[in-house]
Amino acid sequence: TPRFMQHGKIDPSFLPSVKPYPTLVLIILILFNFSEMRNKCVHGESMLEVVSKIGHRGAEPFLRTHEPSVLPGMIAARLAGTVMIGFALLLATFASGIVRAESTEPAFSVLVFSKTAGYRHDSIPSGIAAIQALGEQNDFRVDAGEEAAIFNDENLARYRVVVFLNTTGDIFNPGEQAAFERFVRRGGGFVGIHAASDTEYDWPWYGRLLGTYFRRHPAIQSATLKVADPSHRSTRHLPIEWRRTDEWYDFRSDLDRDITVLIRIDEATYRGGRMGADHPISWYHTYDGGRAWYTAIGHTAESYKEPLVLDHLLGGITWAAGVAPQ
Repeated sequence: TPRFMQHGKIDPSFLPSVKPYPTLVLIILILFNFSEMRNKCVHGESMLEVVSKIGHRGAEPFLRTHEPSVLPGMIAARLAGTVMIGFALLLATFASGIVRAESTEPAFSVLVFSKTAGYRHDSIPSGIAAIQALGEQNDFRVDAGEEAAIFNDENLARYRVVVFLNTTGDIFNPGEQAAFERFVRRGGGFVGIHAASDTEYDWPWYGRLLGTYFRRHPAIQSATLKVADPSHRSTRHLPIEWRRTDEWYDFRSDLDRDITVLIRIDEATYRGGRMGADHPISWYHTYDGGRAWYTAIGHTAESYKEPLVLDHLLGGITWAAGVAPQ
């Protein structure tokens, strides 16, 4: 007779000698008292209380009521079930960890490009910092750079939106221009801020993406802007008439009919405007597979501290990214 057997039953005194396996023994006890645990939990006792009672009471009731010939199969079956449940819980925990990790990733990425080959705005650092802060607050990543070599297929594929922040002059070679065209054709978004319209005059595709080019501007002064489309996410927060100070651009030509004007400027409220009643300041359209949004606001560093300007930029960036408005 095995030493753990006594009169055809399992000797309960054998249990304390299984010191290396206390957790396994407790699991076996819990498994064979599952019905009791379930009933007690239903009647108000916590799982920890029930397990504690089972552990203190020991294996004696169970060991006295089960034949040794049946025990190995029952234990194996119960343990197999426990292993499967434990494995499922482990997978669920792992999957939960993955979901939590993924949820910490930004919703999309933005490249802020500020290379200049002409006039350089002192406000560029303020603009970069403002857009980076918008990204931190609104779940998108912002990278900033001025090297045109980053305009290649591999690098641009990392971004949903490219922002031209006060770029000026001829800043790309033909290969870099072609890479940016492919980016837009794959559904990429473009955001132009202020002097983005003073950029790449000899690149016809860019001119059509942008809508028109800068012509001239008077001195910095206050003027009244009028929201033409208050339904867009970049203008719905703005007052219908918005008085503010900036450098107000005139443009070389009127916009095409497929371009939607968001904001116009009232030339009667400042000196030096020469475009007449239809003088656009901000607009958007879809072009060549992508999205393009532009604002002439943003000459001064102070612009990037104005809450209404920041909301205006945020709306343009998220629209260009094609994400749902918040």
